[in-house]
Amino acid sequence: MAVAEAITAGTPLRSNRRKVVRRILRNPLAITGLVVLVIAVIMAVFAPWLAPHEPTQTNLGQAFAPPGTPGHLLGTDDLGRDVLSRIMFGLRASLHVALLAVATSLVVGVPLGLLAGYFRAIDALISRMTDLVLAFPFLILAVGLAAIRGASLGNAAIAIGIAQIPGMIRIVRSETLRLKSLDFVAAAIVEGAGDVWVMGRHILPNAASVVIVQTTVALPAAILGEAVLSFLGLGIQPPAPSLGTMLADAQQFASRAPWAAVMPGVAIMLLTLAFNVVGDSLRDALDPKASRR
Repeated sequence: MAVAEAITAGTPLRSNRRKVVRRILRNPLAITGLVVLVIAVIMAVFAPWLAPHEPTQTNLGQAFAPPGTPGHLLGTDDLGRDVLSRIMFGLRASLHVALLAVATSLVVGVPLGLLAGYFRAIDALISRMTDLVLAFPFLILAVGLAAIRGASLGNAAIAIGIAQIPGMIRIVRSETLRLKSLDFVAAAIVEGAGDVWVMGRHILPNAASVVIVQTTVALPAAILGEAVLSFLGLGIQPPAPSLGTMLADAQQFASRAPWAAVMPGVAIMLLTLAFNVVGDSLRDALDPKASRR
């Protein structure tokens, strides 16, 4: 295994790790995106302690309080619930669903993508099944699965995760086909390495960068998917706060209290934009062509 080990040790993922970090740190957009994500994660994780009010606490005497009202920095909704507190807990729910959904797509999609790219005999079967699922638009498939399973946070996460599996399979399959043709994989096979060893020791570690980038793309899609499902009543159910349910509740009062709809909409926009910026920056940093610049 000495030849294969030596070649693998020189792959971009391992040898250029510090260069990748430096490229990201030199990108102002990447730093901005990371700062936004860190703030969002802190707000979500520590929402029970950071939120100024309980997210379900109503106060009809302060309904439709505008932003800047003492005690309500971002105002209140039609039931007098604090918008900032509900956004914090809504971020918590959105990130929870997104992480569960992406984890589902990784657990199923990565092994199937490896098998499809490595074993030509079963590639046709997995690829045709993937094409069949991809025939349905992502959100349509997620809505349909959520409607079948019922409205809840867990079912929303599973529905979005299943809808993201085909994309993960295709990305991993494509990278597996590319890596399989490289010299270090051929060297491992010549030295007698088994298929499981080659996939787990040589192909999967070198495909990690592609999987990481795809994860940063899947996370904002899952956040938007959760918002759509909750908006349609197929995700997190009231009175539990969700950015999607906040938009659904506020739409009928948009002319009277626009902040109740604008604030959660801005939160969704900033969160998804931050993930996309970080994902693009990470993809550029991991691009082998960038190392020549």
